[in-house]
Amino acid sequence: MNEAAAAILREPKLARLLAALAATGRETRIVGGAVRDALLGLVPFEIDLATAATPPAVTQAAENAGFKVAPTGLAHGTVTVVVEGAPFEVTTLREDVETFGRAAKVRFGADFEQDALRRDFTVNALSLGVDGTLYDYTGGREDLARRKIRFIGDSATRIAEDHLRILRFFRFSASIGDGEIDPAGFRAAIEARDKLALLSRERVRAELLKLLAAPRAAPTLGAMSRAGIFAALAIFAQPARLARLVAVEAALGAAPDPVLRLAAATVSLREDAERLREALRLSNAEYGRLALAAGRLETLHGREADFTRQELNELLFLLGRRGALDTLTLLWADSRAEPADGAWRAAARFLETAPAPAFPVRAEDLLRRGLAPGRELGLTLKRLQAAWIRAGFPDEPRRIIQLVEEATQSRDPPK
Repeated sequence: MNEAAAAILREPKLARLLAALAATGRETRIVGGAVRDALLGLVPFEIDLATAATPPAVTQAAENAGFKVAPTGLAHGTVTVVVEGAPFEVTTLREDVETFGRAAKVRFGADFEQDALRRDFTVNALSLGVDGTLYDYTGGREDLARRKIRFIGDSATRIAEDHLRILRFFRFSASIGDGEIDPAGFRAAIEARDKLALLSRERVRAELLKLLAAPRAAPTLGAMSRAGIFAALAIFAQPARLARLVAVEAALGAAPDPVLRLAAATVSLREDAERLREALRLSNAEYGRLALAAGRLETLHGREADFTRQELNELLFLLGRRGALDTLTLLWADSRAEPADGAWRAAARFLETAPAPAFPVRAEDLLRRGLAPGRELGLTLKRLQAAWIRAGFPDEPRRIIQLVEEATQSRDPPK
């Protein structure tokens, strides 16, 4: 019994599910990423099961044990069983009858080896029996030890079955691979790169964000750029800039931030964020974050780390803490300064720890001074805020009153 993989079997909710599925009389195994991650010493994010039992038999056995069952993918033999709030996907063994790039016509089978051979990479084709036996039909365990990501069988055939596998190949190479990217897989990805245009933008976005969070994101993105992968996606990539930002993250002790890394890799101007929003179907929050930083980068391009306290407070106030840090970190990457640069590090620490200035005047305060609601009130508030920023964000009541009086006295005369 492989101890690293068998540790999964001690998970109480999984053990309950496996016991319930034993009632089908057919074999069930843990498959895919859970086995791979356990062998790497990682805690599996999710646990998927494959079984020789049909979906109706799985459903009956699970419901008899008191579990909830959702028919999440019956066309492909998948049901989701929920055990005490924990979801497990249980999929009947399958054989591909015909593939269509992102879809496939399948039939149910009973052969675990055939099911393994239809998967993408050798490291994802491992399976674990309920007795702790580790099954490896493709050399995945050796590849995992060598940190090599290889397609099962012919790389071009695997990619033709599912074009998303091009991006998954690079994503897994970035997350668990080491050393040179598999040459056969690399050639096949280049030859099929034009097929990426057929993928949904949402799926491309999801894969790229996962890739950008990976330990080897920068060198992998560089390889993808040289191979024309980003050109096929109509995205201009800057691998060297990403590499500098990754080094800055490490110097600051910051966790990998895929959205910030996406900005470093692809965004310099606000119009870049606009194009990326369409190319990747970014969420409103992701687009807003990229556009906010890009807008400020346009005004600060080429800036070195000689920020005054006033300027840093302006960034905090106008952009918020995350927007300010995003902007500064991207400027740092653009500057080509060393990750150990003291001035940049000091500026970043200030933005991380300093209290953000809070504008001390509200519309109600001006209404009480006789201003009428409407355009005049808005313009006066805007003028007052600009004066307060220029004055250095004062919080003394007397100084604030003085600024209010000056702003209200200089308001536009009635027309």
